[in-house]
Amino acid sequence: MKQAIVELHNLSKIYQQGEVQVKAVDNVSLTIAKGDFAALCGPSGSGKTSILNLIGGLDTATSGQVWLEGIDLESMGNTQLAEVRKNRIGFVFQSYNLIPVMTAFENAAFVLDLQGIAKQEIQQRVMQTLAQVGLTGLEHRRPDEMSGGQQQRVAIARAIVTEPAIVLADEPTANVDSHTAESLLDLMQTLNQQQGITFLFSTHDQHVIDRARRIIQVQDGQVVSDEIRP
Repeated sequence: MKQAIVELHNLSKIYQQGEVQVKAVDNVSLTIAKGDFAALCGPSGSGKTSILNLIGGLDTATSGQVWLEGIDLESMGNTQLAEVRKNRIGFVFQSYNLIPVMTAFENAAFVLDLQGIAKQEIQQRVMQTLAQVGLTGLEHRRPDEMSGGQQQRVAIARAIVTEPAIVLADEPTANVDSHTAESLLDLMQTLNQQQGITFLFSTHDQHVIDRARRIIQVQDGQVVSDEIRP
């Protein structure tokens, strides 16, 4: 049996919009196992990004529990959550979220620097990771000197260089063309298969859905199906 990385128990999130309560996540229980290449799928407003944000400690639940490697995130304060995000979770966003004034190397090294890793080790790990994602020779370029696909590769490098327990990718192919999307998915699939990196996507992109080995359909804040492909 595979090791559980993420466990959700009766997870709910209610947002107050004026006088109306919106149940973005409705009593979800779910386990993500080590090595999963899984996609939360559903239309806009289905709750998939809300689930991803709760797993990533970017938001807190109204009720229920989020366990990451046996740690109860819902019992933590903001400072503790920030430590977990820094050390155990990699994030890839549709808008890349790179720091504009930093080079590819500096963006990829940013979290390692926050972790207090020695400069020599940062140099080695970042250059090795940039090579893995196909960016050798581009380490000194800033985001505005790179294509959208190259920027997303920097974001993937930043997400995996810390060796996180899981990479959470929110619509990672939304801002690139279909050829670049396939190239990015090739990369993430290789990282998953060769290094065992666990990926959980939030997506409605058919490219991602076709590649995922596990499809978790979300509708009205609930998991309505969970299919594992052979």
